[in-house]
Amino acid sequence: MATYVPSLKNMYKEQIVPALTKQFGYQSIMEVPKLQKIVINQGMGQAVADKKLIEVAQQELTLIAGQKAVQTRSRKDISNFKLRKGMPIGVRVTLRGDKMYEFMQRLVAVALPRVRDFQGINEKFDGRGNYTMGITEQIIFPEIDIDKITKIFGMEITFVTSTDSDEEAYALLSEFGLPFKNAKKKASPLTEEE
Repeated sequence: MATYVPSLKNMYKEQIVPALTKQFGYQSIMEVPKLQKIVINQGMGQAVADKKLIEVAQQELTLIAGQKAVQTRSRKDISNFKLRKGMPIGVRVTLRGDKMYEFMQRLVAVALPRVRDFQGINEKFDGRGNYTMGITEQIIFPEIDIDKITKIFGMEITFVTSTDSDEEAYALLSEFGLPFKNAKKKASPLTEEE
């Protein structure tokens, strides 16, 4: 019986590695940058007043990621925010391996096209080859039942790569299909002719 391999994992080996090797002139395939993990994080400032929000967010993020989300807790007391040390203030999940590739495929093929007035994502990298994008509504994911939504939550999705170069990380994530704003302009010469 054949084991399941995500299509993006095969695409990385068969298409992305040769394309990046050609573009950057790597001597070995071990030099080609890899996607190491995807971290999805939701900060829940309102959870200080309403404890059930954390549980709802944890269930929704578990559905979206396909892996159990964990609560993040505050590290210190902040009286202005009515925050005590150890209070739950958010949820997060770290995806690696096959689940990471499956989430990436759902994000690019299903979730991002559902964003209203979508123009592409910004290309601000952190200077170390990692990329973080923000999503304002969790309802763009098909796993979320819109009828059961009580509150709209945003989230941050961080793509951690094995390279320190923003240029190489940009090339890697573009090859995976992340729709960066400038990449769209370069890829569509037909719009200028029409």
